[in-house]
Amino acid sequence: MAGKARFCLQCGARLETRFLFGRDHPVCPQCGWIYFEDPKVAVAVLVERGEEVLLVQRLNPPLQGLWSLPAGFMDAHEDPARAAERECLEETGLVVRVTQLLGIVPGREHPSGADIVIAYRAEVVEGDLQAGDDAGKAAFFPRSALPPLAFRATQLILEGKIPQTHQHME
Repeated sequence: MAGKARFCLQCGARLETRFLFGRDHPVCPQCGWIYFEDPKVAVAVLVERGEEVLLVQRLNPPLQGLWSLPAGFMDAHEDPARAAERECLEETGLVVRVTQLLGIVPGREHPSGADIVIAYRAEVVEGDLQAGDDAGKAAFFPRSALPPLAFRATQLILEGKIPQTHQHME
C-alpha cells in the first residue's frame, strides 16, 4: 500500500489501495477519504567564515560519523528560514540570521530522508560553537580540506550547484 496510513483518519475504517490520479493511494471504502502522503521537507544552512564553512558531524544513522551542513526537518506551519536558523542553533549553539535563499535540492537520498532540501546562506549573530542535538561535533573547515561528507545535498550546496536565486532576505 502506498504511504503509511492503514486506517481512515475520518472514520477509522481499514484503508484499501486504489489506483487514482495516476498512482496507488490508500482510500477509505466507507467514507471515500483519500490519503495523500506529504513530502518531507528539510532546511540546510551554509555559514561561512572567510574561506571556511560550518559543518556538523552526524551522531546518528544514517551516515553516522560523516559531516553535513547544519540541517533538519521543518515542522508543520514553520517558516523555512526560521526553521534553518533553529536547526543551526540546535546543532551548533550559534544564533544565525538567514541572509539569502540559495535554492532547492530535490530527491530523497535515503528512506528516512527529505524529498526537498531548502538551502539558505546565513551569518552568525552570536553564540559559542558547541555541538548539540543530533550533532556529535561542530566545526569550521577550510573548503580545501573538507571532512567526508554525508549527503549529496551538502556536496551540491558547497559546490554551488543548486539554482542560484539571488533572493536576499530582509
